[in-house]
Amino acid sequence: MVAPASRVWAQGAAAPAIVTRDGARPQMAHGIQSGDPKADGAVIWTRSDRPARLWLEWATTASFANATRVRGPHMLEDSDFTGRVDLTGLPAGQEIFYRVVLQDLHNERVLSEPLQGHLRLPAAATQGRAARDVRFVWSGDTAGQGWGINEAWGGMKIYEQMRSTNPDFFLHCGDTIYADGPISAQVKLADGGLWNNVVTEEVSKVAETLNEFRGRYRYNLMDANVRRMAAEVPQIWQWDDHEVVNNYSDAKDLSDDKRYTEKNIPLLVARATKAFNEFAPMRRMADVESERVYRHLPQGPLLDLFVVDMRSYRGPNTANLQTSESAETVFMGKPQLDWLLDGLKRSKAVWKVIAADMPLGLHVPDGKEKWEAIANGEDGAPKGRELELAGLLRAIKQAGIQNVVWLTADVHYTAAHYFDPAKAQFSDFSPFWEFVSGPLNAGGFGPNKTDATFGMQVMYQKAPTEVNAPPSSGLQFFGQVDIDAKTRAMTVTLKDLAGASLYSKTLAPQRA
Repeated sequence: MVAPASRVWAQGAAAPAIVTRDGARPQMAHGIQSGDPKADGAVIWTRSDRPARLWLEWATTASFANATRVRGPHMLEDSDFTGRVDLTGLPAGQEIFYRVVLQDLHNERVLSEPLQGHLRLPAAATQGRAARDVRFVWSGDTAGQGWGINEAWGGMKIYEQMRSTNPDFFLHCGDTIYADGPISAQVKLADGGLWNNVVTEEVSKVAETLNEFRGRYRYNLMDANVRRMAAEVPQIWQWDDHEVVNNYSDAKDLSDDKRYTEKNIPLLVARATKAFNEFAPMRRMADVESERVYRHLPQGPLLDLFVVDMRSYRGPNTANLQTSESAETVFMGKPQLDWLLDGLKRSKAVWKVIAADMPLGLHVPDGKEKWEAIANGEDGAPKGRELELAGLLRAIKQAGIQNVVWLTADVHYTAAHYFDPAKAQFSDFSPFWEFVSGPLNAGGFGPNKTDATFGMQVMYQKAPTEVNAPPSSGLQFFGQVDIDAKTRAMTVTLKDLAGASLYSKTLAPQRA
């Protein structure tokens, strides 16, 4: 049965609220988010502080003239009171204004104050030449290494800097939280000063329980900069290791880590996955693989975005020197690789961007004798996980697929890499660019050593000179991508915490 307040909303009249005290109404303290935009739809997300039903209305004008109202899901304890609506049937390429209201399930005539958001949809892929330019930003690695919300410093200021560029969307390339990184009230800086963190019980230790994993996401949404950007800019999330525990794979062993009382990696992964899927503003997959992160998000005739998952299907971290493919050399896995290659072949967009949670040619060690990413520390022919990448790059070349660009984060500095087959040990591929950015309010590191197997050339990089540089050092980075509707050229600009442009590269589209 539809409740009285629900009927009133459905009929378009003003919704009654019999309680005026804010504390007696449902609260959305963690704000609202939109995500996974496509030409005719987007996901709208929020979190309640009590059992509630989500309601929203959307329109193409800020005045909400001729608004469409939508009844959303119940928000209960089993989802940590999170809920989302996958809006469909939206007008392609339009500005969408939306507002969210919660209906108290203890008294259905009591409604929350509304929260208002905004998003901009991409053009339809069938539109031909794009009606407007495309702009988006990307980065990764939020609130890591003990650097949390320092309100006296201004909070996670890089989110406000990204919002100010007025992007069509924000791509978060993984490490959306640091479940394995406790946040303390104070951190002593090298100059003798103090970094003062907001601290909650859930972030004061490593995440082991489901509530502690959820608490990490709630914590990031306590930051006003994060909430402001989330309400105005659609987000596209992927994940990596710190959503669970550092450098995890099937071989991860926590037996000597005294911080953890729960040593069972599969159980930690299950809890972390549930929390990620509850808080990420993502479109849910079908039940056949409901937790799948890799997905294709068309962004109009200029851009196809392929979000990959380099974490969920990998084999164990090893010395990475196997000479033939096996279960140990799997990184993305055959089903995902087949999906990616098929999508690239089918794409009619000018640019095909692969959003990767780890860089392709940088050394990322896991201890002294294992490797966390693809590169294996040797500059010769492909071995280990490099065999999978070699097969993918060869197939892209053989299919004649042009204008493929890789974007990533993970290493906590910013860089531009050009992969040149003329300088590679494995040369059966077409040249391409990879751009790296991050972190977002986390410790700065790098630069990492490079691997020559695929001819990677460092065209630019900027990294701190100290290990775990604080956000206050200014060495926090994001990237901005602009695609010109007339020339169809893509310009990638690497930016810092202050929004200064550090490096820019314009790529002209190649014809197949």
